[in-house]
Amino acid sequence: MQKIGFILIPGFALMSYASAVEPLRAANLLAGKDIYALSSHAAEGDEVETSSGIPVPSSPLPGRSTGLHTVFVCAGGTPVDWNVPTVLACLRQLAREGVRIGGISGGPYLMAAAGLLEDRDFTIHWEHAPALMEAFPGLAPRQARYVLDGNRITCGGGVAPLDMMHALISERMGSDFARRVSDWYLHTHVESSGAPQRASLAERYGVNHPGLLTVLETMEATIEAPLDRQAMAALAGVSPRHLDRLFAGLMQSSFLLEYRKIRLDHARRLLQQSPLSISEIAFATGFSSAGHFSRSYRAAFGEPPRSGRQGKAFSQRV
Repeated sequence: MQKIGFILIPGFALMSYASAVEPLRAANLLAGKDIYALSSHAAEGDEVETSSGIPVPSSPLPGRSTGLHTVFVCAGGTPVDWNVPTVLACLRQLAREGVRIGGISGGPYLMAAAGLLEDRDFTIHWEHAPALMEAFPGLAPRQARYVLDGNRITCGGGVAPLDMMHALISERMGSDFARRVSDWYLHTHVESSGAPQRASLAERYGVNHPGLLTVLETMEATIEAPLDRQAMAALAGVSPRHLDRLFAGLMQSSFLLEYRKIRLDHARRLLQQSPLSISEIAFATGFSSAGHFSRSYRAAFGEPPRSGRQGKAFSQRV
């Protein structure tokens, strides 16, 4: 029997947690015996509230020599809520004992903070990726649904743990048994590890023109150092004037407006999820000064950047 633990950080998403726990429960049911023993843990013990306010009973954090095979840390919300030194120390201790460590949704951020993702292939929920890369410049998450890298497991959260657990159950019990578990939850289309977390560019922007999609993809990849209109037009294989017509006709927007929107949306996520100062965020999103950034942010969102902060620790930074 494998003992699987879940360390829950207050505000974690119930969907992510259930998508990880339920396949293991069903595996026990279909096997007719307990092949997995599940436990939930928290820094405070007793119970932890999900993002929707539902309490989940929990035990204290695992100690030494608990016999755990795998431990997943589940986190939601923003990194300002995840600074729990006792959890980081617990993850390091478990890793030293050879326990397989996993992270779900924001959980990989805590794994990174504990120093457990150096030279590892990993992923994190796409919303938390910018904050992780700013906080840990040497780490670069993949935009995959889940990643298995030896004794490190990471998952984007949401419904992706259903796919991850299918892979882990297959690893232990075989693909036929794992398929029975997935069928139990009507999970008929199991995604691969490398499947994307988000809809395609074409779906998100509602366009199919190859050149325009190339430009939009490049915009998302060059937020810190924006390219000019001429360089983007060359990438699309069109003239600058024709690029303008594509934006106007297919997106009812303009090159500059769309580029600024992408950068400001990214800035808003950094304000909510990273401890960077407003000046640092301005330069990280390609603005020449904090003043220029603040004016653009207020014009786009109707409020100053400071209002986009979440949590006392972040709001105190300028």
